[in-house]
Amino acid sequence: MTPLPPEFLTRPLAHRTLHDLRAGRPENSLAGARAAIVAGYGIEVDLQLSQDGVPMVFHDYVLNRLTPEVGDVNYRKRAELQDIRLTWGTEPIPTLEDLLKAVNGRTPLLIEMKDQSGNLDDTESGMEQAVCEHLSGYTGAVALMSRNPHMVARCADLAPDIPRGLVTGTFTSEDRTNIPPERLKELADIADYDRAGAGFISHNAHDLGTPRVAEIARIGAILCWTVRSAAQEAKVRMIAQNITFEGYPAEIPDMSCPDMSCPDMSCPDMS
Repeated sequence: MTPLPPEFLTRPLAHRTLHDLRAGRPENSLAGARAAIVAGYGIEVDLQLSQDGVPMVFHDYVLNRLTPEVGDVNYRKRAELQDIRLTWGTEPIPTLEDLLKAVNGRTPLLIEMKDQSGNLDDTESGMEQAVCEHLSGYTGAVALMSRNPHMVARCADLAPDIPRGLVTGTFTSEDRTNIPPERLKELADIADYDRAGAGFISHNAHDLGTPRVAEIARIGAILCWTVRSAAQEAKVRMIAQNITFEGYPAEIPDMSCPDMSCPDMSCPDMS
């Protein structure tokens, strides 16, 4: 288990980058990443794999909501995806490589790997290999997570020095009709935490008060998703050590660094 670095506990994490459609910053965009850096926030993003095995910074499994195109992301090659402009912005869908160059170690980067099978099973997708290869030379603060414990466990073998965690919360049969109920219960109970070599969870903000979250808090870090108001933030911070947020300006702690670890970053000015 590789613990989550302290940088991830001192800067609120902008959910899918600091997106704002009115400002021309779609979610998971480079514009949103740059805005988060200037504002002093950490960044949370999602990855989908292209047909030719390139990690793309994109949340949905299909293109319909976020672009003028339709269809599955993983049916398109990188070149095709980069020809598609994000709706409400001027940028194409970025690659993980694009994002790493844009961030360049200036703020913590929390990366969720999406399970494109939808089954949360042990199917090898190539996502983990591709992501870990891209991160092998990256020197900034970065952590990987997924809802699929098998993906997290594979990253432990591929890149043991990169911190890893599980995206957790309630797993119901209504949400996951293709997964057996007993497996859904294991996922909801976070039964794979140790096996996956996780050092943290990013848990549903509406479900933080469970005994299992309290157990994990004694051995790892607790993040949560997705906080949408200052009032909600104040409540969840009674349990969670940091938040993933959107839709309001989350409070940034004092970054003067007397008691914080801020290697390779200027504190407090992140611009």
